[in-house]
Amino acid sequence: MSELSLEPSGVADCVDAAVAYWGSDSTRLLQVLREVQERYNHVPPAALEHVARRLCVPISRVRGVAAFYDFLATEPLGLYHVLFSDDVVDRMHGSAALLDRMCHRLWVEPGKPSEDGLVCVERASFLGFCDQAPSLLVNQRPITRLDEARVDLVCECILARRPLAEWPAELFVVEETVRRAGPLLGDTLVPGAALRAALERCVASPTGTQAVLEEIKRANLLGRGGAGYTTGLKWESCRRQSTTPRVVVCNADEGEPGTFKDRLLLTRYADLVFEGMTVAALGIEAKLGFLYLRGEYRYLLDGLRETLDCRRRAGLLGPSICGRDGFDFDIEIHVGAGSYVCGEASALVESLEGNRGIPRNRPPRLAEKGYLGLPTIVNNVETYCAAAQILEHGVERFRALGTAKSSGTKLLSVSGDCARPGIYEYPFGVTVREVLADCGAGRTIAVQCGGPSGRCLDQDEFDRRIAFEDIETGGALIVFDDGRDMFEVARHFSHFFADESCGFCTPCRVGTSLLARLMDKISDGRGSEHDLQTIEQLARLLHGASHCGLGESAGKPLLDTLQRFRPTYARRLVAHGVEPAFDLDGALARARRVTGRDDPGAHLLGETA
Repeated sequence: MSELSLEPSGVADCVDAAVAYWGSDSTRLLQVLREVQERYNHVPPAALEHVARRLCVPISRVRGVAAFYDFLATEPLGLYHVLFSDDVVDRMHGSAALLDRMCHRLWVEPGKPSEDGLVCVERASFLGFCDQAPSLLVNQRPITRLDEARVDLVCECILARRPLAEWPAELFVVEETVRRAGPLLGDTLVPGAALRAALERCVASPTGTQAVLEEIKRANLLGRGGAGYTTGLKWESCRRQSTTPRVVVCNADEGEPGTFKDRLLLTRYADLVFEGMTVAALGIEAKLGFLYLRGEYRYLLDGLRETLDCRRRAGLLGPSICGRDGFDFDIEIHVGAGSYVCGEASALVESLEGNRGIPRNRPPRLAEKGYLGLPTIVNNVETYCAAAQILEHGVERFRALGTAKSSGTKLLSVSGDCARPGIYEYPFGVTVREVLADCGAGRTIAVQCGGPSGRCLDQDEFDRRIAFEDIETGGALIVFDDGRDMFEVARHFSHFFADESCGFCTPCRVGTSLLARLMDKISDGRGSEHDLQTIEQLARLLHGASHCGLGESAGKPLLDTLQRFRPTYARRLVAHGVEPAFDLDGALARARRVTGRDDPGAHLLGETA
C-alpha cells in the first residue's frame, strides 16, 4: 500500500489538491472529504484536521459530516472496500450465500477489515442494480449479475492485489435494459432542440421567459419522483421570489430500493436531463444548477462531466446560451456519500451545502429559501427529461397520453420474480396486471409499488392503475411470487428504515428501531397478538410525529402486509400472553457470574435463576 502513503505531507497534499479543484468554500466540505476517501479508502485523522483549516470550519463540523455519511470512514477499510448489496431483491437472488462465500474465501467477517489491511466486505442497503442482482461495489466500481464464478474471480483479483484497472473488463459491465419504450425513451434528442424551441416561445410571447412556465403548467407536468406536485406551480413560486440568483437542482439520489430508472437516464439520456435543467433555468431565470448524484452511481461521474463539457463547447451551457445575451447558466455535479434520507429535497440541499443531510423544517419552502437561502427548485431526473420534451414537441403531444389528471408517460423499474426485469415506459393509467404480463411474472401474490415507502398490493388489486389518482409511485415495482414470505419481506424493510434513519427526531430514531426489534421477536417465535397491536400503534405514531418522510413511511410495509398477508404473521405467534422483547433479569447474568452472587437480591423481583 505504498502508493497510499499516510505520511502527514501526503495527506495534506491530497487535501490541498481536493481544495484546489473544489474551492475553499465551506459548502465543498463533503466533496473534499469524498475525494480524500477515494484516495485512501478512509479519511485519516490528519486529513480531517487539515480540511478544517483549509475550509475555515470547526473540526467538530468536519467530524460530524464524516460520521453522518455511510461511504465516509475515519478508520482504514483496506486496499479494497467491497459493498455487497443487501436489498430484498438481491436476497431473492441468493446474495446472502454469495456474501458468505466471499467472506470465507477472503477470511474476513462482514463489516470488519482484514487483519492484513487488504480488504473489508460490508453490506449496503441498496446499490441501484436490482434488475441485475445480486450486485456489489468494489472501490465504487459496480459488479452485477453475481454468481459463484464471478464471486470467486473477484476474490482471486483481491487476493492477488491486482489494481482494478487490470481486472477483467467484463466484470464491470452494467447493462441498461429497456423492455418497453415510449415517447421519452424512443425519442432521439438533438442537443439544444428543446432550448431553441423554448427561446422561440419566449420571443413570441409578451411575457418573455414566463412562457416556459405557462407551457409546463398547460402540460400538467406532475413531479415524477412520486409526490406528484405540479411542476409548473413549483417553478412559478420560485420565479416570484425577489431574491437572486435562483437555483435549479436535479435530484439524482435514486435511493428507493427497487428503483433504477434514473440510472438509465443518466447513462443514455444525460443530454436530455441537462437540457431539461437548462429549460427550467430559462423559465425561472436561474444562474446556477446542481446535479446531486447518489454515491452508488459515482462510476457515472466522468461520463456526465464529459456531457457537460460538450454542452459548454456547443454554447448550450455557460454564458449567453444559444447566443441569447443574459441567458447565463451552468451546472455542477455533486456526489453523495451514502445516505437514503438525502433523497428528501431539503436534506439534499443541506448536503449540497456541505452539511449533514438532515431534513429542514418547513416553512420556508425551498422555492423561497433553498440552497444558501436562495430560491431553489428541486426536481428529479425524469421530471427534467419530460420538461425538455414538452418544450420541444409541444403540450398537445404530451397531454395526448395518460389520464385526465396524470399526463404523459411514466418510467417503471421492474424487478423481482419476473422473467424480464428492466425499464418499462407506459402512459399513465396502465394497470398493474398489464405490467405483470409484459414482464413475464407468474404466480404473483404481491407487488411493492414505489419501494418500501410505497404500497404493497395483493392479487385483488392488480387491476388498479398506475396514476396519481390511483397508485402513485416514483417508479419501482418489485414482484413477489407465491414462493416468497411477505412477513420476511416486511421484516427486511423494517431493518432498512432503522438502518437509514438519520436519527434527528426521536419518533423515527426510536420508533424504527422498535419496529425492527418487534419484527425480529415475531420471527424468533416469541411474538403475540399484543406485538401486532404495538406494531400498528407505532407505525401510526411514526406517520404522525416524524420529522420527514422516512419516518412517516417506515411503518407502511408492516401495515400493508398485516392487512393483506396477516396469516404469515399469525403462524409465527406462539406466545399467547405478553412476552417482553428484552429479558432484563437475563441481562444481569454476567454481573452475577463476575460477582459470584446468585442470591434473591441479585435478581429482578427477587427470583433465583
